[in-house]
Amino acid sequence: MTRLKEVEVLLKNRQYSGAYYLSGYVIECGLKACIAKQTQKFDFPDKKTVMDSYTHDLEKLVKVAQLYPTLETARRSDPAFANNWLVVKDWSEESRYQKYSRQEATAIYLAITDPNQGVLQWVQQHW
Repeated sequence: MTRLKEVEVLLKNRQYSGAYYLSGYVIECGLKACIAKQTQKFDFPDKKTVMDSYTHDLEKLVKVAQLYPTLETARRSDPAFANNWLVVKDWSEESRYQKYSRQEATAIYLAITDPNQGVLQWVQQHW
């Protein structure tokens, strides 16, 4: 959770664009941990899974991690989680080149860190 702590430092120091970017990166790393967990020690991973993992697209990573049905269930049953996912899902690695406001950076941070309906909490349940 090093990156999450860095997000907090960036927010505190009004570095909103960096905080926004790293917030999404936290979720990307978490989803990639879910994918990695699917490969057992000494297994040779499926080539398609490996190639599909080389993306920063959070929705694609959810599918590669085989979590899409679980995500859909969570979204349908929990409006707060659904709203948090809406805030996070459009993040991309391209955000590192864009400028974000305090409001945008705070919104994505809160969407991932909500202790009950946060996207990070949901991802952590699967790694």
